[in-house]
Amino acid sequence: MTKDISTKKQKFFDRWAPNYDLIFTTIFYQAIHKRLLEYVQLPEHPNILDLGCGTGKLLNRLASNFPDLKGTGLDFSAVMLRQARQQNQHRKRLIYVQGNAESLPFAQGQFDAVFNSISFLHYPNPQQVFSEISRVLKPGGYYYLVDYIGREKQGFLPISPNGIKFYSKEQRSQFGLNVGLESVGHYYLLGPILLSKFLKK
Repeated sequence: MTKDISTKKQKFFDRWAPNYDLIFTTIFYQAIHKRLLEYVQLPEHPNILDLGCGTGKLLNRLASNFPDLKGTGLDFSAVMLRQARQQNQHRKRLIYVQGNAESLPFAQGQFDAVFNSISFLHYPNPQQVFSEISRVLKPGGYYYLVDYIGREKQGFLPISPNGIKFYSKEQRSQFGLNVGLESVGHYYLLGPILLSKFLKK
């Protein structure tokens, strides 16, 4: 992500953060997260990454459902992360880090699973994000991509800096194939929200 785009998006989400939970996660996101859990496979004592974690709602839910889970939330909005830390219900097991999805500050093969919920549409270089996710996943680990489904020729919407873009099942699968992530299924969670599940070979 170029520095200019990254800075603009960061400021956009920093401004949005104080009202983010009031607008989105009260009903809609909670319903999506609940459905997502039906498809989650984790080993014992999993170490997971929530990419684009926002205010930390998904990580808190995962930590509640998997008592031996350790998780890291990454977001580029400092204000979002501040709220996530304040609302952290599992302080010994969850941490939050500021960073860029295109250059993850983590070691190769560090995580058993990566979650990415309603943030992929904001990334200007989606293939680079897939490459980074593949790098930090352990072999046998899963990537859970949850976002609005798009059509093959659908463009972007100019509602945030650099706009947002939706991707089809085929486009998602190809992003994964290019970096060694096998698409193992696509599942509708709620309306146009599609989970694409990938396995690291």
